[in-house]
Amino acid sequence: MRDGPQAMDSTQATSTGRRGPGPQTTGRSARRFRGEMALAAVAAAFTLAQLLLVRPGMGLGWDESVYVSQVSSHGPAAFFSAPRARGVPLLVAPVAAWSSSTALLRDYLAVLSGLALYLALRAWWGVLPVRVLATAGALFATLWVTLYYGPQAMPNYWVAVSALAGTGCFLRAQANRFDRTALWGVGLSATLMAWMRPTDAVWATLPLLVLMVGARRWRRLALLTALVGGLAVGAAEWVIEAYASYGGLGRRLSDASRIEGGLGWHVAVADQLRTLGGRTLCRPCTGAAPALPVTLWWYALPLLAVLAAVAAVRVRRTAATLVPLACAASAAFPYLFLIGYAAPRFLLPAYALLAVPLADLLVRLVRTAGRISRPLAVTVVTVALAGHLAVQFTVLEHTVRRTTAAHREWAAVATGLHRLGVRPPCLVTGENYVPIAFYAGCRSAATGGHDANTTADGVLRTARHLPTATLVAPVGAPPGYARSWTAHQVAGLRVYIAPSPVPGARP
Repeated sequence: MRDGPQAMDSTQATSTGRRGPGPQTTGRSARRFRGEMALAAVAAAFTLAQLLLVRPGMGLGWDESVYVSQVSSHGPAAFFSAPRARGVPLLVAPVAAWSSSTALLRDYLAVLSGLALYLALRAWWGVLPVRVLATAGALFATLWVTLYYGPQAMPNYWVAVSALAGTGCFLRAQANRFDRTALWGVGLSATLMAWMRPTDAVWATLPLLVLMVGARRWRRLALLTALVGGLAVGAAEWVIEAYASYGGLGRRLSDASRIEGGLGWHVAVADQLRTLGGRTLCRPCTGAAPALPVTLWWYALPLLAVLAAVAAVRVRRTAATLVPLACAASAAFPYLFLIGYAAPRFLLPAYALLAVPLADLLVRLVRTAGRISRPLAVTVVTVALAGHLAVQFTVLEHTVRRTTAAHREWAAVATGLHRLGVRPPCLVTGENYVPIAFYAGCRSAATGGHDANTTADGVLRTARHLPTATLVAPVGAPPGYARSWTAHQVAGLRVYIAPSPVPGARP
């Protein structure tokens, strides 16, 4: 029923003769306010946890250095390889373009990621009860990988919240053809996903496209236009750049596949399992899997997803459960079966989408339990979630501590380079060259590997007019072009410094 004069109680008329809001309208407003506050509380807690547990002292990582350097005033842009997209540089530009403070950047991203989580949950308003949405937000926000990557200059969290928001808006638009806000939400979510990672955007939205093309009752031209148009707008820059800088779209896709290890049938399920203990990159992925308490929640996900689907079918609320489950499976598929290595952040979109049906299952379990069994159900769910949280926060603390130590070593090497006379403008190559060069304000270059962007002759030509250093691991050997350079020991690395540049020399 729409709010209007007929819905108002005549006893609420004011002294001026105007009708006041009826009790039903007031009750709905109060419930709406409480719901908004519940979602806002989840998002605020997520932001606060990032600021307290992740932000302190953790410098930029390798990939972050690449993304931030594209817009930073701190130093030259690092080589931008074929798989990367410009979404993250655009995201961090409001801070990185004028400040080199990593702490400020982390604060900005933590607040922005909390706001994004709120908006993603809010996109599901009316599709599922607020208690389900708040629970879904809490489940996703308390994963160690979500907290770890929320304040980082990386694309995966943003693909995740965009996929979550877009799926909710899609279901709203299907239920109400007049919901223009939902249509805009689908388009904008698809645009943000494609800005961040075009290929991930396609995988995350593939089930929605299949539904609209293959099932008559799901066909809506306006909705299909919003989704496809959003993907096209978001991916446009990536496609244009492919022709401008990478030799065409086919060449860029081929290079991206090669850098990813050659996309094809690679079962990486066990590799992803090995990352659950805090390994941020598993390439090559060897060694034992973490202990069972650390991985138990991951084993439970498929079973819980099946139970959620069965429960949804029984109560005839299939769309709100099966659609996000299908999108989660599609988003996870390439990272479980098409690449030969693993990183936990790859599955963030799948976790975000899975959180909704799993939250619905947990809430339904507690609410539908009988008077006698309800206390038992509440106890079991509470104990299980408490154990899950303990594991997640333990892994997070370990990962943040280890990462912070590694980033401080990189900063120490950069400081050592400055002491040795390698100051901007300068060039750094070798071991961990990208982040260390960024910390030092130097250009970075590689003569081999996935990010090769120069040759040995190119490095030597640069060394004639710029301070140049090559970084070598303690057990490694310097490249041929640097064997005659002066060697130094700096923060656990051997640093080979080229002879002083010739005054007036040209590259």
